[in-house]
Amino acid sequence: MKPPPITRTKAAFVSHSRETGTSYTIYVDAPHGSAAKTPSHAVLAMDGDYFFDAAAKASRELAADGRIPPTTVIGVGYGSGFGHPGNFRGRDYTPTASPDEPTSGGADSFLKYLTHSLWPELTERYSLLPKGRVIAGHSLGSLLVLHALFQPKPFFDLALASAPSIWWDNRSILKGIARLRDRHASLEGGLYLGVGENDSPSMSTDLGLLEKQLKDRPFKGLHVVSEVFPGRDHYDVMPHTMAAGLASLLG
Repeated sequence: MKPPPITRTKAAFVSHSRETGTSYTIYVDAPHGSAAKTPSHAVLAMDGDYFFDAAAKASRELAADGRIPPTTVIGVGYGSGFGHPGNFRGRDYTPTASPDEPTSGGADSFLKYLTHSLWPELTERYSLLPKGRVIAGHSLGSLLVLHALFQPKPFFDLALASAPSIWWDNRSILKGIARLRDRHASLEGGLYLGVGENDSPSMSTDLGLLEKQLKDRPFKGLHVVSEVFPGRDHYDVMPHTMAAGLASLLG
């Protein structure tokens, strides 16, 4: 399996977070022409340094085919690749701390940055709808996506989780979702789950555990769609899950 190509699109701006103390590289693909005057859905894509181009391409093609309305895609990145000192995905995307990653467990602070700092800045720069906000991610970024959705009052009511890293910290995300269900029977929104048929067994098995949990104890008002893509692995599935997920959530 080969890692994804780095995003080639030039960054739109740099956003500094007081919540995490980190500066983030922001990529934006917004509707043009007459469509730019109408407020659009916003898709915040994690790991923007890698996945922004695929997300923007999927959004443009779906909109051109009339399958989704014109949509603004925002990639949130670090300006540095996986494993580099300036890339804090292991901190920002993990809801709980693990001894395997000393800086992990910072998802709440990062989510606060997305909702309290970045979102107001985006609404000043672009015409965005106040509802129907999509958060999208792949792998560890999808762990953050699940954490963002399964809140008492989620800011992002639409979630696209491509090959989510449910395995993190002994599948603690499943326990967190169960605790939320104990307190709240309803959760208005949409969740798209996708994985490649040739992904690791843990990825597909863990996704099955989440599907079963949501089926056995569903949230009223939460629409869930899950797909497996034949012949695809952990990396090359991403363009397919992004396109199918956006069509499902916004179509």
